[in-house]
Amino acid sequence: MQVKKATVFLNPAACKGKARNLFEKNAAPILHLSGLDITIVKTDYEGQAKKLLELMENTDLIIIAGGDGTVQEVITGLLRRADEATFSKIPIGFIPLGKTSTLSQTLYPGSLNQVQRIADASLAILKGETVPLDVLQIKGEKEQPVFAVTGLRWGSYRDTGVKVSKYWYLGPLKTKAAHFFNTLKEWPQKHQASLTYLGPTKRPPEEPEEKPSRPALYRRIYRRLSLYWASPQKEIPQEATLEAWEEMQLSTIELSITTQNRQLDLTRTEDFMNICIEPDTGTEGSFGIDSEEYEAMPVEVKLLPRKLQFFCDPRRREQMLQPAVQ
Repeated sequence: MQVKKATVFLNPAACKGKARNLFEKNAAPILHLSGLDITIVKTDYEGQAKKLLELMENTDLIIIAGGDGTVQEVITGLLRRADEATFSKIPIGFIPLGKTSTLSQTLYPGSLNQVQRIADASLAILKGETVPLDVLQIKGEKEQPVFAVTGLRWGSYRDTGVKVSKYWYLGPLKTKAAHFFNTLKEWPQKHQASLTYLGPTKRPPEEPEEKPSRPALYRRIYRRLSLYWASPQKEIPQEATLEAWEEMQLSTIELSITTQNRQLDLTRTEDFMNICIEPDTGTEGSFGIDSEEYEAMPVEVKLLPRKLQFFCDPRRREQMLQPAVQ
C-alpha cells in the first residue's frame, strides 16, 4: 500500500504558547508511529494558514492542531481555493490545543485531562471514522467569504466576553466586572438589525460516490443514432419557483447564527441553521466568527450542509446514530 500523506497545520501560539510543546509530547509520537508521511506546517502569524492552504499540494489527510481560530483559518483557506470541490473531500482531523476548542466536544469523548483529549483526538484520526459537518459561508459586500463550523455571534455578550481578560487582576470577579463596566459604557445595550431568512429545506438524496460503469460501445452508438434520427422534442418552459424569504426588523442584546455541529444528529432529514435572538433590552461593534473577531457589516450567511468530513471517535459517532436505533 502507498503511504498516506498527512499535512499538519500547527499553531504554536495557541494555549498561550504551549501548543507546540503539547503537540510534540502527546500527539506527534502517535502520528509518527502510525506510518503516515507527516508534514508539519507551523504558522507564524494570524491569517497565515489561509495563504498556506492556497499553495498546498495534494495530501491524503489534513490535521489541524490548535484552537477554534486555527480551524476557522484552515477551512477558510481550503474553501477559497479554485479547486475546493476536490479538496473539500479530503478528511480533516482536529487536535484540540487552543484555549477554546469547541469542536472537540462534538468529535471526542469529554475529558477534563488535556493530555487525554489530545491522545483521543490523535487516535481517532488513525481509526478513520468520519462524520459530515455543516459549514457557514459568511460573505460581506467587498471581502472574500469567511467560513465557520460553529457560527457567528454579534452583540453585547460577545463584546464583553472579549474584554474579560483585561480584568485578570480581579480574579474570580473578572467576568462580573467586565459586564458591569461594559454596561456603564453602553446603555441601552441595543443592537438594531434587519434579518432576511429562508426556512429549513428538505435534505436531497445523497448521490452515489461511485460512478456508474460505462455502457458497451454498441449501446453508445445505438443511443447516438436514435437521438440523431429522432424528431426534436419541444421544451416545456418550467415556472420558476420563488423562494419564500421572510424579513424581520429586530432590536436585541445578542444575535447568533449557528450550525448544528455542537449537537450533531446524523439521522436528521432537514438542513438548517439556528438563529437565536436574545430578549430586547445599525451594525456596530464586531462579529465573533468561530471565536475570531471581525468588523461588523451587512453579511450574507449561507449554509453549506455536510460540506466537510472530520475524523471522529467511533464512540461519539455511535451516540450520534442512536436516534435511528430507537
